[in-house]
Amino acid sequence: MPADLRVSTELQACRELMRGGSKSFFAASLLLPQRVRAPATALYAFCRVADDAVDLSGDPHAAMAELRSRLDKVYAGTPEPIAADRALACTVHRHGLPRVLLDALLEGFLWDAEGRRYETVADVEAYGARVAGTVGAAMAVIMGVRSPQALARACELGVAMQFTNIARDVGEDARNGRLYLPRQWLREAGLDVDAWLKNPVHCPEVAQTVRRLLRAADELYERSEHGIAALPRDCRPAIRAARLVYAEIGHRLERDGLDSVNRRVVVPARRKAALMAVAASAALNSPGRAHASIPPLPAIQYLVDASVASTSGASATHRPLPRSFNERLGWVLELMERQAARRGV
Repeated sequence: MPADLRVSTELQACRELMRGGSKSFFAASLLLPQRVRAPATALYAFCRVADDAVDLSGDPHAAMAELRSRLDKVYAGTPEPIAADRALACTVHRHGLPRVLLDALLEGFLWDAEGRRYETVADVEAYGARVAGTVGAAMAVIMGVRSPQALARACELGVAMQFTNIARDVGEDARNGRLYLPRQWLREAGLDVDAWLKNPVHCPEVAQTVRRLLRAADELYERSEHGIAALPRDCRPAIRAARLVYAEIGHRLERDGLDSVNRRVVVPARRKAALMAVAASAALNSPGRAHASIPPLPAIQYLVDASVASTSGASATHRPLPRSFNERLGWVLELMERQAARRGV
């Protein structure tokens, strides 16, 4: 395995997966210091590969068994000769990433493949904890965070982002036979859920439920600010940028009449760039909020406990950055503006 993850061919392959898979996550990651960006990229790549392996398999349970076997090898320090596995193994052993987080992530992917039903918002929180809260906790661990409160907020930020994804993708999911909106909320709004799934259309009942889920997401986004304040100072801009960009998806959805059945809301590159600049300014020019003691969502408690209990072999000393933060920010904004100009956004 290459000694320097930053220049490894494995990491380059992981970067390409991120670039093609999540433009918002990729853009925000460019603001991270290199010591965090490299392992975060490795984590994202494994998430992407694992999700595809389960979702596209004709036998999800067999695919899950194979992925768990690959994780066994990752944690034993003998990963398969697969770029994502090799990069993840480096991240796991450098940062003490708890296995519970990745096992929970895989469980969430299996829930997708099995077509699990989500009756209550607590059920949706449990799903969000697995497919996104795990990533928030893992990112915090990579950054060296061990405070239970900060880890809880990191998990909740992941859940908030998943709520936003669910609200944005209602139509696409329904046409694939999937529904992540709480069925209880839809029934309370007066919708015959099973009949609607046979012919998913935009309607007041679905719009009302989408708005309700976005309100729940906004509450978690607000809580996440306490956790962002507890992160290393050079990590705050990227995480706040991701938080602002995802929240903006919800805001645009509301401005467009809450119709996520017939269209998929996107945040234009110029708006993303502006939000990233706001995130950077907030991190550099204002103190963080007081680290409030807020009980975590019940669905994430076991993830927080596992992350707190984990031990890290990573050095607490930050490595020198390849460029100053202001240079990184300028480079990202210039890159995004060039991309926007090419597309005419």
